[in-house]
Amino acid sequence: MSSRRRLLGYLARYRRALLAGLACVVAASAVTLAGPWVLKHAIDDLMTGVTAGKVRLYAASLLALAAVGGIFRFLMRRIIIGTSRDIEFDLRNDFFAALQRLDVGYFHARRTGDLMSRATNDLGQVRQMIGPAVMYTLSTLLTFVIATTLMLSINARLALLSLIPLSLVSLVVYYFGRVIHRRFETIQAQLSEISAIAQENLSGVRVVRAYGQESFELARFRAANTEYLRRNRRLIVVQGMYFPSMGLLMGVAMVLVLWLGSGDVAAGRMSIGSLVAFNAYLVMLSWPMIAFGWVTNLLQRGMASWTRMLEVLDAVPAIADQDDVVAVGEIRGDVEFRGLSFAHGEHHVLDNVSAMIPAGTTTAIVGATGSGKSTLLHLLPRLYDPPPGTVFVDGIDVRRLPLAALRGAIGFVPQEPFLFSATIADNIAFGARGGQASQGEVEDAARVARLDKDVADFPRGYATVVGERGITLSGGQKQRTAIARALLVNPRILILDDALSAVDTYTEEEILQRLGSVMRARTSIIVSHRISTVRNADQILVLEDGRIAERGTHDTLVAHGGLYADLYRKQLLEEELAAS
Repeated sequence: MSSRRRLLGYLARYRRALLAGLACVVAASAVTLAGPWVLKHAIDDLMTGVTAGKVRLYAASLLALAAVGGIFRFLMRRIIIGTSRDIEFDLRNDFFAALQRLDVGYFHARRTGDLMSRATNDLGQVRQMIGPAVMYTLSTLLTFVIATTLMLSINARLALLSLIPLSLVSLVVYYFGRVIHRRFETIQAQLSEISAIAQENLSGVRVVRAYGQESFELARFRAANTEYLRRNRRLIVVQGMYFPSMGLLMGVAMVLVLWLGSGDVAAGRMSIGSLVAFNAYLVMLSWPMIAFGWVTNLLQRGMASWTRMLEVLDAVPAIADQDDVVAVGEIRGDVEFRGLSFAHGEHHVLDNVSAMIPAGTTTAIVGATGSGKSTLLHLLPRLYDPPPGTVFVDGIDVRRLPLAALRGAIGFVPQEPFLFSATIADNIAFGARGGQASQGEVEDAARVARLDKDVADFPRGYATVVGERGITLSGGQKQRTAIARALLVNPRILILDDALSAVDTYTEEEILQRLGSVMRARTSIIVSHRISTVRNADQILVLEDGRIAERGTHDTLVAHGGLYADLYRKQLLEEELAAS
């Protein structure tokens, strides 16, 4: 489907309002164009004799036309521009919904600032195109057609001669419109670059400060901003040439009318009223000519922005429900990996991983950095899509499970928890249906995560706003908030991806004790670098270079004397050195 047809689909939803607005445009143009015709008759009539009655009549007629025209102009703006805001509302919702459908890999491959620019600046340009541009396009076309017709009826020879310079306007519009379109596309692309740099610096402000790179980042932003200014100036040069060209052509047309028209009046071939009306219509044509260029600019910008928005709206999610999706009831929590191999592009991460995790048991995964632990966990809720027939829940391939049911049964705590700029209670309740949970549910989840003691020290308790990305909380408090969030949804499968790395060993032990009863009621998968975190698991999987090198309980693996035993001895030594 073409981009224009896609946009027409949004316009069709408000066709009644748009038709009413366009009718007001027609009425406003007709009333406005009637003014010079009344003025023509008024001047010719007053030339034969001036009376108070005539003056009052024509004055009242002109005032009435001005008032009625003003009412219709108000209505056309109110209806059409108001409708464009409604369409903008729909577009913004659909754009955000499209972003929500896309997979994690899509966002890894694109800059956040660029997506934000499309959702704000480009959307604004599209609204201008479907609001003011549509309104003024019809208005200028009507004015041009009707004014030209009336000019021809007054004096065809003079009209044709005066329209010769105006006919060149179409060539000017065509040329400058193409140049404006190309240059505006480069401006929007550079604006996305500026937005991306600003967003990265705001998100990574602590890293910039820590490494003292303020001057470097300022120079990088200044360079991008300078390029943005340069591209805008190139557009301004084109626009600066465009409008004077239009004015020159209009001036030539007016000189022709005054020169030739005055001769016709002197020769008796044309009345003074007709010349005045002719000049009035010619002046009226100047606005359509200028507005046509402005509207062309809006249309060019709007279509360029709409094309950029469609790149997101039409993006096909790499991860979605399959055609052979299986309807499921309650998920028990049996997890199985069968010969799982997985790669990020050319980089192979997992190699022939097979493991059974019965429902209600706890499995720990340990291994060196880069061994594939986090990737293995991300495949379970299909944050990345596993190959068919490799990951199963309750004996069903996860690719055949509805995404909503699969992810709704999993409580996931990532390595780097993300908190929203909201209250602690809101962040904990985020995973609940509709983001709503009772205060008791929030407090129970926080108590298990051992967050309750910290919250008690905050001035506003659970109503404390944590700031963007939870910046006002420590690393350990953010992790515990994320754990509480996962627990509140009462998941059948609980995944903790190194979720206790930022807490001290005493707090870790207390959290694990409180999690004990919770974990016995569900399938739990824990990734950790600390042996103390995983030693009580029902089974431990040791990953090395994407393969399961060892598996067993803590005692059997220590007795085996392999990788796990080496890791255990190193951590014991570290603890002894720290104690001494």
